[in-house]
Amino acid sequence: MRFIARPALAAAAVVSALALTLSACNEGGGDDNADAKPSASEKKGKEVGGIELPDDLPTSMEDLDKWKDGGWKQWDRDDWLREAQQFINPIIEDLWDPDRMRDAEPPDKNVEEDVADDQGVTDPAPQAVPAQQARTPYTRTTPGVGKIFFDSPQGSMVCSGTVVADPANPGKSNLVATAGHCVHAGQKGGWFRNVAFVPSYNPQGKSATQLKAEQPTEQEIAPQGIWWATQARTTNQWISQGRTEGGVGAPYDFAVLKVKPKDGRAKSLQETTGSATPVWWDAPKVSEVGDTTAMGYPAAKPYDGERSFSCTDGVGRLSIQASQPTMYRIGCTMTAGSSGGGWFAEDGGKRSLVSVTSIGPVTANWLAGPRLGPEAKKVFDQVSGG
Repeated sequence: MRFIARPALAAAAVVSALALTLSACNEGGGDDNADAKPSASEKKGKEVGGIELPDDLPTSMEDLDKWKDGGWKQWDRDDWLREAQQFINPIIEDLWDPDRMRDAEPPDKNVEEDVADDQGVTDPAPQAVPAQQARTPYTRTTPGVGKIFFDSPQGSMVCSGTVVADPANPGKSNLVATAGHCVHAGQKGGWFRNVAFVPSYNPQGKSATQLKAEQPTEQEIAPQGIWWATQARTTNQWISQGRTEGGVGAPYDFAVLKVKPKDGRAKSLQETTGSATPVWWDAPKVSEVGDTTAMGYPAAKPYDGERSFSCTDGVGRLSIQASQPTMYRIGCTMTAGSSGGGWFAEDGGKRSLVSVTSIGPVTANWLAGPRLGPEAKKVFDQVSGG
């Protein structure tokens, strides 16, 4: 079985962009982070624009220029920023052009074939549900669903994401829900870099072959803009436990981004896409969820990563470890690249986000995602109010 996510600053002043990029919220988690480094709030650093930063973050225009000019490519374990407070993501103008977006790959994240079916509560594996391609244009049929692009030590990678409602900014949300492993490498690494969200990516649903031949403009491939992450949060459990093998940490594999438009447009992400899905936080029992639809941009064969697909199925239960929360599972043939994509269910007649895609088998006949319990809610609240 495998995890299926794969994996010039705009005219504004550098200091302003840095202030927007640095997340200053603290994330709880107690014993799960007992072995982590001191938090950013415990480190004394320089001040930029009146904001005190840790010593290991860029703290001047010169340092930030070095970051933009290639410093972000340094992935040495000792220097790879990893704690919740250390996400930094300055806009690099024209980095995510149509060609680079098209060439981004889903990273392989493998777990064992036998998923500890005898531990915790696990229902029989569901029958495969063939993924259905979304009708075009995506701006109308699947608004708020898009692709997440980021850089990792293995190169340019892709995931999926969903615009979610922000109670702190009604009608004007800039929040995107995705999987934790789409933004942070877990216990063996840190935050990924150059994280950007493209809602309704490739809205006409053209194939990779068509896109390569036609060489579309950025406006054609991303008509609603490229939105760079200014904040990112995932659970302390994913940061301290998450691994690319064994499935450890998958029940906590949830993240939230706060984004801003690369082009400086005034409208929020929700206003731009016309959609923001509320999150169903009370982690309903499987019997209460009913049919659920998972959406995303699968990139591993037989898919090409350029088109949006979905699967609808009844929800079952999957236990990775008896000591960790039980996950949701549905039948679905989507592959790598769909990680982080939203799962939608009816909550009191309203379509709500109930999970995000985390893992699936090499045979690509089902997907599993975390129940959005108190740990996920804590992550969300820190970004919403940050």
